[in-house]
Amino acid sequence: MSIFVIDDHPLMREAVVMLLRRLRTKAEIVEIDRLAQIQQALAEHGEPELICLDLRLPDTHGVSGVRETRRMFPDASILVLSASSAVDYADLAQEAGADAYIEKSLGAAHITRVLKEFMQDETPVEGDESPTIPEKLSKRQKQLLVMLDRGMSNREIADALDISEHTVKVHLWRLFRRLNVKSRSQASHLARTAGLIEY
Repeated sequence: MSIFVIDDHPLMREAVVMLLRRLRTKAEIVEIDRLAQIQQALAEHGEPELICLDLRLPDTHGVSGVRETRRMFPDASILVLSASSAVDYADLAQEAGADAYIEKSLGAAHITRVLKEFMQDETPVEGDESPTIPEKLSKRQKQLLVMLDRGMSNREIADALDISEHTVKVHLWRLFRRLNVKSRSQASHLARTAGLIEY
């Protein structure tokens, strides 16, 4: 697994790298201190599967870094780690393409829990195949559940959200993984029974 850690604060970057190494000892972890270095890292190490991104970098403004990173890596998981309050930026970051927003002030234990979620093996653990009701879904994930419940195809979802059909597939893959389900019908059934759908 290849992971990019993008943060201009050396101590914070090193702390995140330490947490990642505890979770996945064989992962290739690339440290970057600004977006401008991504192309060089990409040429040397290939595309990352996971990106830990600081919200405030020397060459970004607001959630521009999230948007640009998602544009470059449509298939990677992007976790924003920020000193800014989630109340102010979480929804904006997720709308820009982040999969999760983590406040640095919440500490190592919380950060580790979120990292674990995105570093799980893709193969379901035997005996642990029951659907999972998440504590919180992003606005995009809630939108997808409504559209699945309406029986919309990937093409129809792509047109409605003004994104590519490939991006829809990536979003659905992440959603199914989050809910621990294997199909659209399972996701829709869980959403209805757990009250996850908001019209």
